[in-house]
Amino acid sequence: MTDDRYTVISADCHAGADLLDYRPYLESRYHEDFDAWAASYVNPHEDLLADTADRNWNSARRLAELEADGIVAEVVFPNTIPPFFPSAALMAPAPTRTDAEQRWAGLRAHNRWLADFCAEAPGRRAGVAQILLNDVDEAVREVRRTKEAGLTGGIMLPGTPPGSGLPELHSTYYDPLWAVCAELDVPVNHHGGSASPPLGDEPAARAVFMVETTWFSHRALWHLIFGGVFHRHPGLRLVLTEQGSGWIPGVLDMLDYYHGRLVAAASRAATAEAKFGVGLAAAMGDSPAGIWRDHCFVGASFMRPHEVPLRHRIGLDKIMWGSDYPHDEGTHPHSREALRLAYADVPADETAAMLGTNAARVYGFDLARLAPLAARVGPRIADIAEPLEKIPPDATSPAFARGGSVRVW
Repeated sequence: MTDDRYTVISADCHAGADLLDYRPYLESRYHEDFDAWAASYVNPHEDLLADTADRNWNSARRLAELEADGIVAEVVFPNTIPPFFPSAALMAPAPTRTDAEQRWAGLRAHNRWLADFCAEAPGRRAGVAQILLNDVDEAVREVRRTKEAGLTGGIMLPGTPPGSGLPELHSTYYDPLWAVCAELDVPVNHHGGSASPPLGDEPAARAVFMVETTWFSHRALWHLIFGGVFHRHPGLRLVLTEQGSGWIPGVLDMLDYYHGRLVAAASRAATAEAKFGVGLAAAMGDSPAGIWRDHCFVGASFMRPHEVPLRHRIGLDKIMWGSDYPHDEGTHPHSREALRLAYADVPADETAAMLGTNAARVYGFDLARLAPLAARVGPRIADIAEPLEKIPPDATSPAFARGGSVRVW
């Protein structure tokens, strides 16, 4: 925050190369296979076929549009199709044994491209590296390689949906991955949409996906908590992105309740959990609320007004606003209006934490380096404090209410 403007860091943006532009980033032994695959590949994502698709890789356009929106830096999650993937990696099912090698090659190509893309805007992009979970040793190597390559956004943790064939996230199978992330201070990001099981092609499937996808994403939190992961790896940090934030206090209360039952079981009190929970509470090391306080953060993409009053229960130092650029559900080009709608009644120092300070701490952005740009393009503190009276008519983000008073939620 400067004297009169906020330093806004979006903790949730997306990017990727155009399909054929991944080829130079592949190991040469995969070029022939890539050419054959790319020649017949049909992109299933409408937004990646639109005229605006180049916002994913056109660095100059991207910087200009983010600055026009008041944003000076971004955490960059993947978006486009990596080589040998059936769809964007965020939504793709786990690889089979036969295609795992090529999938790994595709993700390494994306990570190499992303390192170059971030280097085009020094200090302004924290790229999130992609990994797979089918080979933990390879995942560990990729964490080390991408950290050395300059990606500061950490890793994107894939989901382990039912039917994937992968061990659940609470399994000690993943301990080498948690260990290297803790050792290198690499944030582990779990993005919404990445853990849902296949639902088929029936007309209702899309609606069911929208209802269930955030819940499947939430599962990573309690798997890691009850799996004792944070107790075994005290330096580990988990970020839950684009899965809402208002659910967190209630879920922590629920998890604390079950933890209390496990503690009672450990003390031989008469609880049902006494039959199977002995030793589990001790393995966790702390209560779920305590683990959240010490290890976890939320990428609160397009945070909505009804979530803002919960900020102190969530943890003011845990919340990182995100625009979700360039997605249709993101706040671009109306991020200033979205911020007014959400934060007009919030003290400036608290707003500054959620808009930039927290993300700078988690992802290593240099606020002093960003200050001159923020002084030029950042939203004015006085403007954000002005309540929004009219929603932009072309706004497509869930951040904006539709119909009725914008002050009623």
